[in-house]
Order: sequence, then C-alpha cells, then structure tokens
Amino acid sequence: MTELERELYDQVLADHAYVVALRRHFHRHPELAREEEGTAQRIEQELDAIGVSHRRCAVTGVRAEIEGTLPSEGEPRCIALRADIDALPIQQENEVPYKSLYPGRMHACGHDAHTAALIGAARILNANRERFSGRVILTWQPGEEVGYGARVLLADGDIDGATRSFGVHVASNVPVGSVVLMPGANNASVDFFRIRVHGLGAHVSTPERGVDALYIASQIVVAAQALVTRRTSPMENVLIGIGKLSAGTAYNVIAQEAELEGTIRVFSPELRRQTKAQLDALVKQTAALFGGTAEIAWNDNTSPLINDPAATAEAQRVAVSLFGEDKLIRSRQPSLGGDDFAEYILRVPGAYAYIGTGNPALPDTLLAQHSARYDIDEDALRVAAALYVCYTVEYLNGLV
Repeated sequence: MTELERELYDQVLADHAYVVALRRHFHRHPELAREEEGTAQRIEQELDAIGVSHRRCAVTGVRAEIEGTLPSEGEPRCIALRADIDALPIQQENEVPYKSLYPGRMHACGHDAHTAALIGAARILNANRERFSGRVILTWQPGEEVGYGARVLLADGDIDGATRSFGVHVASNVPVGSVVLMPGANNASVDFFRIRVHGLGAHVSTPERGVDALYIASQIVVAAQALVTRRTSPMENVLIGIGKLSAGTAYNVIAQEAELEGTIRVFSPELRRQTKAQLDALVKQTAALFGGTAEIAWNDNTSPLINDPAATAEAQRVAVSLFGEDKLIRSRQPSLGGDDFAEYILRVPGAYAYIGTGNPALPDTLLAQHSARYDIDEDALRVAAALYVCYTVEYLNGLV
C-alpha cells in the first residue's frame, strides 16, 4: 500500500461508523424505482453538509462534481462514479434493528450499501482535493431495477467528458473482504418481452370453427427453447425464460387471446440481436401456422455488462495494493442477471467491481440478492468506499 493509499484508507476507516449509519438509514427507508425522492433528499443533505455542489438527474437521482486542485501534468482526466439507489417490492422478513419501515418494500439487492459507500467516498474525495487533479463526477442513479436510470443519465449528458467510469455492487456469494474485478463479460443483457396472440373464440367441441390462442401460445413456449438448443452454438450462453402465460375465459371455450411475458439473457451484443430477431420471427410464424396472429413488444432493460480490460487492470492494481492479492478474484462465472451500469461502460470505458458481503457467521448475508431475508456484512462498506476513493485518486493522477 502506498503512503497516499494508506492515508486515504485510514480516513475511510475513521468514517466507517458514519457510512454504516447511512446504510442503515437507507435500508429503513427503501424507495422503489423512479420513486426515490426521500433517498435523493438525504443524499443532497449529506452533500450540502460538506459543501459539494449537486443537482438532480433522471428526476430522482443526484449528480455531483468534485474538482481536484493538484496541477495536472497533461490533459486533466475525469472519472464518473456510480451508485444505484432503488429498492425492490419485497416484504422484509428478517428482524434487524434497521428493518424496512415501509411494508412491501426492501433493499434486497444492496443498493443501500452502494449509496452510502459513494457518499462516504464523496466526503473523503472532497476533503482531499489538493491530492488529485482532474474531475470526479458522482452519480446516484435511480431506476436500476427497471432498466431506466442509466440511459436517461447518459442521454442527458450527465457523464459527458468522463474518460473512465467505475461502479461497485455487493455480492453475497463472495466472502466479505474480497473483491471481484474481471475483464470482459460480467453480466448478461436483459430484454423483457410481452407476446400477444390473437385467435378466434369457439366452443371446445368445434375447434375447427375457432383459432386457439392458448394452443398457439403453448407452441411458442416450447418452440422458443429450440432457439437455444438448435439455433445457437452450444458454446454460447443464451437464456430464454417465459414466466407468465395468461389465456382463456372458461374451461369449454377456445381462448381468443393469450399473453406471454418473458426475458432473454445473453453476453454478447451480436447474439442479443440475433436471438431477438429469431424469437420475433418464431412468434409470428407460429401464430400464422395455426390461423392466428401475434406481435411481440420489447423493453430493452440493459446491455451486457462487459468490463473494459484496461480499466479493469487499473482497478485490479489498486485492489491488490489496498487489500492484498489473496483478496482479489480475477475470474469467476459471469451472471445471467443484468445491471444497467453496462450503459455507462458502453459510453465511457470502465470497470464494475463486485464487493464480497458473505459471512458464514451471519447466515442472512449468504442469501441471494432479492431474498426477503437478505442482509450484508457491513464491513464490506469499508472495502467499497476505499476502492471508490483510491481508484479515483490514482486514476486521476495517472498512477494506474
């Protein structure tokens, strides 16, 4: 650990109780995607307290900037940091002192931790402006869970001028104290689809007089899996999941309408386009084969999250210096879950780090994200805040 890293890390440790208290506040007050008004107000209050200017972004998000005062030897650099802030529509089941106060809402994905860690990082970066050059853009992004916030921020120019992007996400399947920083694909794309099938109602005893939308929908469910097993190389990863099928009005009436909802997950942009086109053709052709019609509507929640190799190598060097080689995980199986920080990386080369939160002594910290009993080992906040701070300073100073 360099002398500068040690001094910054000591400040992170000194601020740890403050960051833990913030995380618990956000955990008690979870707000759903695009409704994070109270969360944004608390972030603004914390920034006001340290004199950091800020403004709203994507309605319920917050954007701030911190300018370094150290003279730059070359062209000043700029890094965009991101934390997502929304919670989930889940009723919390575990009894903890910081349990959600809002029925049916819970921070079951760890966004409360991301929010608090970035506020902690902002405090330390602002207090050490004389130790770095360039500019830090800090974004507390709303609506990650519904694939909303990142695209809006980017469309509004909120990270324009950045030359690096960086974010963190807690991970219950990684031991607390460890960090995953892996180049390449880390998360799949997430595309939601809704298929509507139109048939013709009739009595079940005279099927030839109708067009069975339920039967067509069933054929689509089965045939869609052939796009994975017969239209895609076995060496590729493709998931087509259909979780909802609604059809019919009575047991003895041929269904006139049917509706299906599902998702496609892949790791490459090319395969994403191919699979969507194939499913679109399958839906329409299957409906036509049995006398009906169908259309498919898409909601492209997020692109695949592909860490930039150069940015990842930079962050890896900082993580090893801070925590040791034994705490850095350089490779693991990518996740078919999505994260719209992918859109940041597509715009500005960057890296996404996974911060371990699992501790066998605290069983709820080992549960999967989105569990109703999900929790974290709060020692992970130290790791997240330190990585935010030290990677930012070393990147801006051209040390990595």
